[in-house]
Amino acid sequence: MAAPLDDILAGCRRGQPGAQRALYQHLAYPLMGVCLRYCPSRAEAEDALQNAFIKIFSNLHQYTGQGPFEAWARRITVNTAINAYHQRQQRGPHVEYDEAIDLAHPDGTPLEQLSADDLLRVLQTLPLGYRTVLNLYAVEGYSHAEIGEMLGISEGTSKSQLARARRLLESKLSFPTPAKIAAK
Repeated sequence: MAAPLDDILAGCRRGQPGAQRALYQHLAYPLMGVCLRYCPSRAEAEDALQNAFIKIFSNLHQYTGQGPFEAWARRITVNTAINAYHQRQQRGPHVEYDEAIDLAHPDGTPLEQLSADDLLRVLQTLPLGYRTVLNLYAVEGYSHAEIGEMLGISEGTSKSQLARARRLLESKLSFPTPAKIAAK
């Protein structure tokens, strides 16, 4: 039976490896999902997750119990991924991913057939700036002003990047319909 989170956190504060392992197992999957949304590759997402856990363990004394621990850890992870974004920007342009595979499926509508993995693959084909703004706005719930401050861009640029990301996603997710085919 799993130990209650408060017991795990107390063990982590005492530096107990078993408690640290339990906390990692408790948070790794959801936090990896956060990292995958911000990082251009799985390897970079794994690096960001590792760095996030280092920060979580190092700063555990700062968690005061105000609000859910998972939300506190998630915020650290988002900030860690954003820091990795800034480092990638300083290194220069990133390499684009190959276009997503054709997602149309003969059964049902294409959007009904779109799995979370498929959607993640399509999101990762977006340019890094578009994807980062889209994640911060649509998934994390930040305002354009907050996004601008986090990324060092204007609020207007954040809005523009979101609009472009949505248009690009729409074009990547548009599937041939009988009307579109007949029009050709």
